[in-house]
Amino acid sequence: MSKVVVITGAGAGVGRATAQQFAHAGCDIGLIGRDRDRLETAAAELRTLGVRACVAPADMADAEAVDHAADTIEAALGPIDIWVNNAMATIFAPVSDITPAEFKRATEATYLGTVHGVMTALRAMKRRDQGTIINVGSALAYRSVPLQSPYCGAKAAIKGFTDSLRSELIHDRTAIKLSMVHLPAVNTPQFDWALNKMGRRAQPVPPIYDPEVPAKAIVFAAFNHRREIWVGMPTVVAIMANRIAPGFADRYLATNGYSTQMSNQPLPADAPANLFEPVPGRRGARGRFTDRSRRGSFEMFTDRHKAVAFTLLAVVGAAAVGGLHQLAKRYDF
Repeated sequence: MSKVVVITGAGAGVGRATAQQFAHAGCDIGLIGRDRDRLETAAAELRTLGVRACVAPADMADAEAVDHAADTIEAALGPIDIWVNNAMATIFAPVSDITPAEFKRATEATYLGTVHGVMTALRAMKRRDQGTIINVGSALAYRSVPLQSPYCGAKAAIKGFTDSLRSELIHDRTAIKLSMVHLPAVNTPQFDWALNKMGRRAQPVPPIYDPEVPAKAIVFAAFNHRREIWVGMPTVVAIMANRIAPGFADRYLATNGYSTQMSNQPLPADAPANLFEPVPGRRGARGRFTDRSRRGSFEMFTDRHKAVAFTLLAVVGAAAVGGLHQLAKRYDF
């Protein structure tokens, strides 16, 4: 069944892969992002799949621009059925090395960008009392890591915002659906263009997944109306480990959270940063880690069978807590 789908952050990474997956399902796609050239390239690819595509450049931190982008898409494609909030920005640096302006910008792009997207989607969908909103989250919304405090804070805020909105939609007895899809480490270009103050090239923490894996989960959520989907077993483990032994997780990440996010390669002096302005150039869905990334995942087990998952993890967790404490003592975590 053809639907009109809007995807933010659609020029590269997970957004680009999600647009392709929806196109394979026969949906027409509205593409929102900051770089028009990259959006045009993505739209041309989608049209070869036999669907319509509309480019609407906008900075998600600008609420008025987001509204205008939605109007452009509806004028070209028709009423919006599905809205995917995927746009994000991150910074690799300790809190003490991030300026207030940088922190504000990352928060506006990631958290307020999602808020603006939701508000615009609601305005479009409430007229017909139907539609689906997907907010893209992260395992880091539950278990923060060092060196990415703006991103972790924004994703946690998105989760809190989404939960509040869900209760409001239930109260209003609306037919509008709301889902959140939490991602693991994904092979995208963000690790080459995120603002980085660490002096070494950034990398996702293994295991790494190709962007098509979360893209398929997002499409599944859009058509099956799940409350949440946790993509990849590392997401499940991160969430559950933080619930079982958060203090251990704090100390483990203090010891290992820096080295696992930084490669041994020096950061080039002219390394690009997309925090305030988009980085030009032909970028696709995938980053430079394809030789290390996974093409498949057990990604939707926890949402389809959460009772079983929680029971199994509770049993394993109870057995593991003692071992974790012994490990902590041994290594002085």
